[in-house]
Amino acid sequence: MNPSVPSALTDLVRRLRHLEIRIRKAVEAQLQGDFHSVFKGTGLEFDDVRLYQYGDEVRAIDWNVSSKGHGTFVKTYKEEKEQQVLVLLDVSGSLDVGDGQRRKLDVARDIAGLLALSAARQGSALGLLAFSDQKELYLPPGKGPRAAYALINRLYSLVPVSARTGVGAGIRQALGLLKRRSLVVLVSDFIDGNYERELTMLAQRHDLIVVQLQAPRERTFPALGILPLRDAETGQVRWVNTSSPDFRARMEAQAERQEAELVNICRRHRTGFLALSTEGDFVPQLVNLFRHRRQSGRAG
Repeated sequence: MNPSVPSALTDLVRRLRHLEIRIRKAVEAQLQGDFHSVFKGTGLEFDDVRLYQYGDEVRAIDWNVSSKGHGTFVKTYKEEKEQQVLVLLDVSGSLDVGDGQRRKLDVARDIAGLLALSAARQGSALGLLAFSDQKELYLPPGKGPRAAYALINRLYSLVPVSARTGVGAGIRQALGLLKRRSLVVLVSDFIDGNYERELTMLAQRHDLIVVQLQAPRERTFPALGILPLRDAETGQVRWVNTSSPDFRARMEAQAERQEAELVNICRRHRTGFLALSTEGDFVPQLVNLFRHRRQSGRAG
Protein backbone atom coordinates (compact mmCIF):
# COMPACT_ATOMS: atom_id res chain seq x y z
CA MET A 1 0.00 0.00 0.00
CA ASN A 2 1.26 3.45 -0.86
CA PRO A 3 2.44 5.05 2.42
CA SER A 4 1.14 8.45 1.25
CA VAL A 5 -2.46 7.23 1.17
CA PRO A 6 -3.12 7.32 4.95
CA SER A 7 -1.61 10.81 5.15
CA ALA A 8 -3.70 12.02 2.21
CA LEU A 9 -6.83 10.54 3.75
CA THR A 10 -6.02 12.18 7.09
CA ASP A 11 -5.62 15.58 5.42
CA LEU A 12 -8.88 15.09 3.55
CA VAL A 13 -10.81 14.12 6.67
CA ARG A 14 -9.31 17.09 8.52
CA ARG A 15 -10.54 19.46 5.80
CA LEU A 16 -14.03 17.92 5.82
CA ARG A 17 -14.12 18.11 9.62
CA HIS A 18 -13.39 21.81 9.36
CA LEU A 19 -16.35 22.23 7.00
CA GLU A 20 -18.56 20.19 9.33
CA ILE A 21 -17.62 22.34 12.34
CA ARG A 22 -18.39 25.51 10.38
CA ILE A 23 -21.82 24.20 9.41
CA ARG A 24 -22.62 22.93 12.90
CA LYS A 25 -21.69 26.26 14.49
CA ALA A 26 -23.78 28.16 11.96
CA VAL A 27 -26.76 25.86 12.50
CA GLU A 28 -26.47 26.16 16.28
CA ALA A 29 -26.23 29.95 16.09
CA GLN A 30 -29.16 30.39 13.73
CA LEU A 31 -31.48 27.62 14.84
CA GLN A 32 -30.62 27.23 18.53
CA GLY A 33 -30.51 23.54 17.73
CA ASP A 34 -27.96 21.04 16.49
CA PHE A 35 -26.78 19.43 13.29
CA HIS A 36 -28.59 16.24 14.25
CA SER A 37 -31.79 17.65 12.73
CA VAL A 38 -30.31 17.14 9.27
CA PHE A 39 -30.79 13.39 9.61
CA LYS A 40 -34.25 13.44 11.19
CA GLY A 41 -37.46 12.86 9.31
CA THR A 42 -39.54 15.83 8.32
CA GLY A 43 -42.93 14.14 8.57
CA LEU A 44 -45.05 11.95 10.81
CA GLU A 45 -45.30 8.20 11.11
CA PHE A 46 -48.07 6.00 12.55
CA ASP A 47 -47.69 5.30 16.26
CA ASP A 48 -50.82 3.78 17.86
CA VAL A 49 -54.60 4.12 18.20
CA ARG A 50 -56.74 5.54 21.05
CA LEU A 51 -60.41 6.06 21.75
CA TYR A 52 -62.09 8.90 19.89
CA GLN A 53 -62.40 12.15 21.88
CA TYR A 54 -64.55 15.18 21.24
CA GLY A 55 -62.74 17.47 18.83
CA ASP A 56 -60.80 14.74 16.99
CA GLU A 57 -60.89 14.93 13.21
CA VAL A 58 -63.12 12.41 11.46
CA ARG A 59 -60.39 11.64 8.94
CA ALA A 60 -58.18 10.38 11.79
CA ILE A 61 -60.63 7.54 12.61
CA ASP A 62 -59.21 4.06 12.09
CA TRP A 63 -62.26 2.37 10.59
CA ASN A 64 -60.68 -1.10 10.57
CA VAL A 65 -60.11 -1.06 14.34
CA SER A 66 -63.40 0.71 15.08
CA SER A 67 -65.40 -1.88 13.09
CA LYS A 68 -64.52 -4.56 15.67
CA GLY A 69 -67.19 -3.12 17.95
CA HIS A 70 -65.13 -1.97 20.94
CA GLY A 71 -65.59 1.75 20.30
CA THR A 72 -64.42 4.40 17.86
CA PHE A 73 -60.65 4.70 17.60
CA VAL A 74 -58.40 7.30 15.97
CA LYS A 75 -54.85 6.94 14.75
CA THR A 76 -52.07 8.73 16.59
CA TYR A 77 -48.76 9.78 15.04
CA LYS A 78 -45.29 10.65 16.20
CA GLU A 79 -42.49 12.59 14.59
CA GLU A 80 -40.33 10.50 12.30
CA LYS A 81 -37.16 9.49 14.07
CA GLU A 82 -33.71 9.19 12.62
CA GLN A 83 -33.75 8.12 9.00
CA GLN A 84 -31.42 5.98 6.97
CA VAL A 85 -29.51 8.23 4.55
CA LEU A 86 -28.42 7.52 0.98
CA VAL A 87 -26.20 9.91 -0.98
CA LEU A 88 -27.05 9.40 -4.65
CA LEU A 89 -24.07 10.88 -6.47
CA ASP A 90 -23.56 11.59 -10.17
CA VAL A 91 -19.90 10.97 -11.16
CA SER A 92 -20.30 11.20 -14.94
CA GLY A 93 -17.91 13.05 -17.24
CA SER A 94 -19.80 16.35 -17.25
CA LEU A 95 -18.88 16.81 -13.58
CA ASP A 96 -15.22 17.21 -14.58
CA VAL A 97 -16.08 20.75 -15.65
CA GLY A 98 -15.29 23.59 -13.25
CA ASP A 99 -13.51 26.85 -12.79
CA GLY A 100 -9.85 27.06 -11.88
CA GLN A 101 -8.91 24.12 -9.68
CA ARG A 102 -12.42 23.26 -8.47
CA ARG A 103 -14.68 20.99 -10.49
CA LYS A 104 -18.31 20.08 -9.97
CA LEU A 105 -17.07 16.61 -9.00
CA ASP A 106 -14.90 18.12 -6.24
CA VAL A 107 -17.93 19.88 -4.74
CA ALA A 108 -19.99 16.69 -5.05
CA ARG A 109 -17.37 14.63 -3.22
CA ASP A 110 -17.04 17.25 -0.48
CA ILE A 111 -20.80 17.20 0.11
CA ALA A 112 -20.84 13.39 0.34
CA GLY A 113 -17.80 13.30 2.63
CA LEU A 114 -19.22 16.03 4.85
CA LEU A 115 -22.54 14.20 5.23
CA ALA A 116 -20.71 10.93 5.96
CA LEU A 117 -18.69 12.49 8.80
CA SER A 118 -21.76 14.25 10.20
CA ALA A 119 -23.82 11.06 10.09
CA ALA A 120 -21.04 9.17 11.86
CA ARG A 121 -20.96 11.78 14.64
CA GLN A 122 -24.73 11.48 15.12
CA GLY A 123 -24.87 7.68 14.91
CA SER A 124 -26.91 7.70 11.69
CA ALA A 125 -26.58 5.07 8.98
CA LEU A 126 -25.40 6.56 5.67
CA GLY A 127 -24.73 4.83 2.36
CA LEU A 128 -23.55 5.89 -1.08
CA LEU A 129 -24.58 5.07 -4.63
CA ALA A 130 -22.31 6.69 -7.23
CA PHE A 131 -23.58 6.46 -10.82
CA SER A 132 -22.85 7.50 -14.38
CA ASP A 133 -25.09 5.70 -16.88
CA GLN A 134 -24.39 2.62 -14.75
CA LYS A 135 -23.67 1.75 -11.14
CA GLU A 136 -20.11 2.90 -10.38
CA LEU A 137 -19.96 2.34 -6.62
CA TYR A 138 -22.44 1.19 -3.99
CA LEU A 139 -21.70 1.21 -0.26
CA PRO A 140 -24.60 0.01 1.93
CA PRO A 141 -25.61 2.30 4.84
CA GLY A 142 -23.17 2.03 7.72
CA LYS A 143 -22.68 3.72 11.07
CA GLY A 144 -19.67 5.12 12.85
CA PRO A 145 -16.32 6.69 11.94
CA ARG A 146 -14.91 3.55 10.32
CA ALA A 147 -17.79 3.41 7.83
CA ALA A 148 -17.43 7.15 7.13
CA TYR A 149 -13.66 6.91 6.52
CA ALA A 150 -14.13 3.89 4.25
CA LEU A 151 -16.77 5.76 2.24
CA ILE A 152 -14.55 8.83 1.86
CA ASN A 153 -11.55 6.74 0.83
CA ARG A 154 -13.53 4.74 -1.75
CA LEU A 155 -15.28 7.80 -3.17
CA TYR A 156 -12.21 10.01 -3.54
CA SER A 157 -10.22 7.20 -5.18
CA LEU A 158 -13.07 6.22 -7.53
CA VAL A 159 -12.29 6.28 -11.25
CA PRO A 160 -15.65 5.93 -13.06
CA VAL A 161 -15.86 3.30 -15.78
CA SER A 162 -18.26 5.32 -17.91
CA ALA A 163 -18.32 9.06 -18.67
CA ARG A 164 -21.95 9.13 -19.80
CA THR A 165 -24.89 10.34 -17.67
CA GLY A 166 -28.05 8.43 -16.78
CA VAL A 167 -29.86 10.27 -13.98
CA GLY A 168 -33.04 8.26 -14.49
CA ALA A 169 -31.11 4.97 -14.42
CA GLY A 170 -29.29 6.03 -11.24
CA ILE A 171 -32.58 6.82 -9.52
CA ARG A 172 -34.07 3.46 -10.58
CA GLN A 173 -31.07 1.70 -9.04
CA ALA A 174 -31.61 3.61 -5.78
CA LEU A 175 -35.32 2.76 -5.72
CA GLY A 176 -34.43 -0.90 -6.07
CA LEU A 177 -31.94 -0.75 -3.19
CA LEU A 178 -34.03 1.21 -0.67
CA LYS A 179 -36.31 -1.09 1.29
CA ARG A 180 -37.81 1.53 3.61
CA ARG A 181 -38.41 5.26 3.61
CA SER A 182 -35.06 7.06 3.68
CA LEU A 183 -33.50 10.47 3.33
CA VAL A 184 -31.98 10.63 -0.18
CA VAL A 185 -29.55 13.40 -1.11
CA LEU A 186 -29.35 13.44 -4.91
CA VAL A 187 -26.30 15.36 -6.20
CA SER A 188 -25.91 15.94 -9.95
CA ASP A 189 -25.54 18.64 -12.57
CA PHE A 190 -28.68 17.22 -14.26
CA ILE A 191 -27.23 17.71 -17.73
CA ASP A 192 -29.48 14.94 -18.96
CA GLY A 193 -33.08 14.37 -19.98
CA ASN A 194 -35.97 11.96 -19.44
CA TYR A 195 -35.56 11.62 -15.68
CA GLU A 196 -38.76 13.37 -14.51
CA ARG A 197 -40.74 10.15 -13.99
CA GLU A 198 -38.01 8.58 -11.86
CA LEU A 199 -37.44 11.78 -9.88
CA THR A 200 -41.17 11.99 -9.16
CA MET A 201 -41.22 8.40 -7.89
CA LEU A 202 -38.21 9.10 -5.66
CA ALA A 203 -39.85 12.22 -4.20
CA GLN A 204 -43.10 10.35 -3.52
CA ARG A 205 -41.48 7.38 -1.77
CA HIS A 206 -38.64 9.05 0.12
CA ASP A 207 -37.57 12.24 1.86
CA LEU A 208 -35.60 13.87 -0.96
CA ILE A 209 -33.06 16.69 -1.17
CA VAL A 210 -31.89 17.68 -4.67
CA VAL A 211 -28.54 19.43 -5.12
CA GLN A 212 -27.76 20.77 -8.60
CA LEU A 213 -24.09 21.50 -9.30
CA GLN A 214 -23.25 24.34 -11.66
CA ALA A 215 -20.11 25.72 -13.28
CA PRO A 216 -20.47 29.39 -14.29
CA ARG A 217 -18.54 28.81 -17.53
CA GLU A 218 -21.36 26.51 -18.70
CA ARG A 219 -23.81 29.38 -18.46
CA THR A 220 -21.63 32.33 -19.47
CA PHE A 221 -18.92 30.98 -21.75
CA PRO A 222 -15.88 33.27 -22.25
CA ALA A 223 -15.64 34.90 -25.67
CA LEU A 224 -12.42 33.31 -26.97
CA GLY A 225 -13.15 33.13 -30.68
CA ILE A 226 -13.27 29.87 -32.67
CA LEU A 227 -12.28 26.92 -30.49
CA PRO A 228 -12.60 23.11 -30.47
CA LEU A 229 -14.98 22.03 -27.69
CA ARG A 230 -14.87 18.45 -26.47
CA ASP A 231 -17.96 16.80 -24.97
CA ALA A 232 -16.79 15.40 -21.63
CA GLU A 233 -19.16 12.41 -21.88
CA THR A 234 -19.04 11.40 -25.56
CA GLY A 235 -15.54 12.61 -26.42
CA GLN A 236 -16.92 14.26 -29.57
CA VAL A 237 -15.09 17.43 -30.65
CA ARG A 238 -16.74 20.27 -32.56
CA TRP A 239 -15.50 23.71 -33.56
CA VAL A 240 -17.60 26.64 -32.38
CA ASN A 241 -17.33 30.41 -32.41
CA THR A 242 -17.42 31.18 -28.69
CA SER A 243 -17.65 34.90 -29.44
CA SER A 244 -20.86 34.48 -31.44
CA PRO A 245 -23.85 36.13 -29.72
CA ASP A 246 -26.07 33.26 -30.94
CA PHE A 247 -23.80 30.61 -29.40
CA ARG A 248 -23.56 32.47 -26.10
CA ALA A 249 -27.32 33.04 -25.98
CA ARG A 250 -28.00 29.33 -26.66
CA MET A 251 -25.62 28.25 -23.90
CA GLU A 252 -27.25 30.52 -21.35
CA ALA A 253 -30.80 29.69 -22.43
CA GLN A 254 -30.12 25.95 -22.25
CA ALA A 255 -28.69 26.21 -18.72
CA GLU A 256 -31.61 28.35 -17.55
CA ARG A 257 -34.17 25.99 -19.10
CA GLN A 258 -32.63 22.90 -17.45
CA GLU A 259 -32.57 24.58 -14.05
CA ALA A 260 -36.15 25.87 -14.39
CA GLU A 261 -37.44 22.39 -15.29
CA LEU A 262 -35.69 20.86 -12.29
CA VAL A 263 -36.92 23.58 -9.92
CA ASN A 264 -40.50 23.08 -11.13
CA ILE A 265 -40.34 19.34 -10.49
CA CYS A 266 -38.98 19.89 -6.99
CA ARG A 267 -41.58 22.57 -6.24
CA ARG A 268 -44.45 20.32 -7.34
CA HIS A 269 -43.33 17.59 -4.98
CA ARG A 270 -42.23 19.91 -2.12
CA THR A 271 -38.69 18.61 -2.44
CA GLY A 272 -35.71 20.46 -0.98
CA PHE A 273 -33.65 22.03 -3.77
CA LEU A 274 -30.25 23.70 -3.76
CA ALA A 275 -28.13 25.00 -6.65
CA LEU A 276 -24.40 25.07 -5.84
CA SER A 277 -21.66 26.70 -7.91
CA THR A 278 -18.06 25.59 -8.24
CA GLU A 279 -17.19 29.17 -7.32
CA GLY A 280 -17.51 30.50 -3.79
CA ASP A 281 -18.30 28.93 -0.43
CA PHE A 282 -21.12 26.38 -0.38
CA VAL A 283 -21.36 26.18 3.43
CA PRO A 284 -23.79 29.14 3.90
CA GLN A 285 -26.10 27.68 1.24
CA LEU A 286 -26.11 24.28 2.94
CA VAL A 287 -26.93 25.97 6.25
CA ASN A 288 -29.91 27.73 4.63
CA LEU A 289 -31.13 24.44 3.20
CA PHE A 290 -30.90 22.72 6.58
CA ARG A 291 -32.71 25.63 8.22
CA HIS A 292 -35.56 25.40 5.72
CA ARG A 293 -35.70 21.61 6.13
CA ARG A 294 -35.93 21.88 9.90
CA GLN A 295 -38.59 24.62 9.78
CA SER A 296 -40.62 22.59 7.28
CA GLY A 297 -40.41 19.61 9.62
CA ARG A 298 -41.76 21.67 12.50
CA ALA A 299 -44.56 22.95 10.33
CA GLY A 300 -45.47 19.38 9.35
